[in-house]
Amino acid sequence: MANGLIKILDGNTFVVSDDRGDIEATPNVPTGFFSFDTRFLSQWVLSVNGQRLSSLSTDNLQYYESRFFCVPGPTAQNGDIKLSLTRHRWIGEGFRERLTILNHGHQHADLTVRLEVSSDFADMAEITTRPKAFGELYTRVENGRLVLGYQRENFHRESVVSTSTPAQFDNEGLTFVVRLDPHDRWETSFWVQALARAPDGRDVRSGLQHYPRTNERKQQDLQEWLAHVPELHCDWDVLLRTYRRSVVDLDALRFTPVSAERLHLPAAGLPWFMTIFGRDSILTSLQVLPFTSTYAAATLRLLAALQGSRLDDFRDEEPGKILHQIRYGEQAAFREQPTSPYYGTADATLLWLILLDEYERWTGDERLVRELEDEARAALDWIDSYANIRGDGYVWYLPRNERTGLQNHCWKDSPDAISYHDGRLPGFPRATCELQGYAYDAKMRAARIARRMWNDESFADRLERDAAELKRRFNRDFWISDRGYYALALDADGSQVDALSSNIGHLLWSGIVEEDRARQIVDHLLGPNLFSGWGIRTLATDVVRYNPLGYHTGTVWPADNSFIAWGMRRYGFGAEAARLAGAMTQAAEYFDGQLPEAFAGYDRERTRYPVMYPAACRPHARSAGATLLFIRTMLGLDPVDNNLSYDPALPDRLGRIELLNIPGRWGRFDAFGRGRSSEPMEHSSRRPR
Repeated sequence: MANGLIKILDGNTFVVSDDRGDIEATPNVPTGFFSFDTRFLSQWVLSVNGQRLSSLSTDNLQYYESRFFCVPGPTAQNGDIKLSLTRHRWIGEGFRERLTILNHGHQHADLTVRLEVSSDFADMAEITTRPKAFGELYTRVENGRLVLGYQRENFHRESVVSTSTPAQFDNEGLTFVVRLDPHDRWETSFWVQALARAPDGRDVRSGLQHYPRTNERKQQDLQEWLAHVPELHCDWDVLLRTYRRSVVDLDALRFTPVSAERLHLPAAGLPWFMTIFGRDSILTSLQVLPFTSTYAAATLRLLAALQGSRLDDFRDEEPGKILHQIRYGEQAAFREQPTSPYYGTADATLLWLILLDEYERWTGDERLVRELEDEARAALDWIDSYANIRGDGYVWYLPRNERTGLQNHCWKDSPDAISYHDGRLPGFPRATCELQGYAYDAKMRAARIARRMWNDESFADRLERDAAELKRRFNRDFWISDRGYYALALDADGSQVDALSSNIGHLLWSGIVEEDRARQIVDHLLGPNLFSGWGIRTLATDVVRYNPLGYHTGTVWPADNSFIAWGMRRYGFGAEAARLAGAMTQAAEYFDGQLPEAFAGYDRERTRYPVMYPAACRPHARSAGATLLFIRTMLGLDPVDNNLSYDPALPDRLGRIELLNIPGRWGRFDAFGRGRSSEPMEHSSRRPR
């Protein structure tokens, strides 16, 4: 259980309930049965003889299946329980639940079993904004089923509730009248179908459903996934549990977009972001490349297929630009939100180019790189044209959609995320520091691709010259010499936005930092203002807008930390990267191995345990991927032509570590290492299997 909510998911569908299995719509709380950004059930409340249930325990069997053990009414103080209930729930062609009631007494039990059912068909975005104001809700009973519906012009959604045993249906739910013999049981099953109706009545998403998959088939698929990724052995049980949980979560978050039924790529996170986010899918794919390349290939293909091709202010679309997100709910359908798709991000295009190169370095798949040459060139053109708003070669962003779009088009996209040290907010356009690092890395990597796979030497030379010039000017314009770190951003006047933030850590993994400045950056990142003891905060404690529970203004993000650690290794700071990896692994122990999207930036000495950010997604793709990137960083894994090199730098307490069957262009490799607390062990590249 996380934050009192029980979640199950599979594919594009998920259910969030309380620990009794009940669903009750609550403002700002994403409880319900959801599919493709629409809530198909907002109430699903069970009672027996007028009494609500009390939870005894919950068994999360798999990510797609859970079981609730309950009793009617308050839990008996003397333990004299006559009735108990089991609710076995799973995702399967919608939402299914099997209810079992056991009579533990010596007398007959006459029961009225009531299930209250309703749906508001809310768009996911409405849960935190406004109530539904358009369209028509309806309810009807037909052919022994309860049909809940919502229609607004051609946007038509229905929930169809049926049972395995006859029930008395009405417009507010269904009722069973049961006489249960002593020591007997009674069972029934519920099935809720989520339908998106076309004007002709058919379900427009029927071709997308991968169901019916039995639970046995799902378990088989999961086992095949677990067998596909490298096998981890180590002396630190917490790391083993966290790795296993992260791998399972990455499988759970596999999302099938409407536009690409055969591609599976990671959704950003449950519950708020169960859809495709360009940045999240790319960064997750980068994190997990040493373990699987399937996400990277699918992400590259899908985002290329949806690359911007025109100027559209509403969607912040520009030619060559990679999208930010896609939504499928009512607000996207009626242009109340610009998310069908939305291109309001300045980093996804740069990161897509980085992923394209890193994917080839690991897999040797030159065919895909050649296939996507036009899209890659369009992305590079975007950097030099539309992103170059001031004509100075930097990547800037200026929101085209000021009414319903995002203000900040970097990974810290909340409105208050980019500020001066004194708390003031800069005007637009803005050029955050990590965007320049990504642009430098993207051009250097694209030069390698152009030279080796596109046979375009002159273009490669030009890209390298542009990257070198960008690095030179960046280190002149962003460096705050009297503080020893890079500015968070440049403002509309080209002045430095001087807040100290975790963004400077991303500069390390991009390679744009001058060698003689790297030590100062690492010292700031691990200094008391940024490092909490569990991880690096998004914003330093001495900045006016610092808030340990601020989404991007003081919380600790596992994903952020994983890329910072990767950057530390790039500049030779293996011990510091190991310290960061060790602290995050210790934090994972308090989250049962499932790192959340973010947690509070409180000092470790103050709380003694990490505190969950209230609205954090969990599971979260980049947080699950963070564990895998930390393992790559600790082992120092790096592809070199057709070989894999490794150079372990491990936390002291880790001891022995083995990562077996690492896939890549070399076949399969094994990597080994030992922490300082154990006997030293030779480590070098090993022959492929």
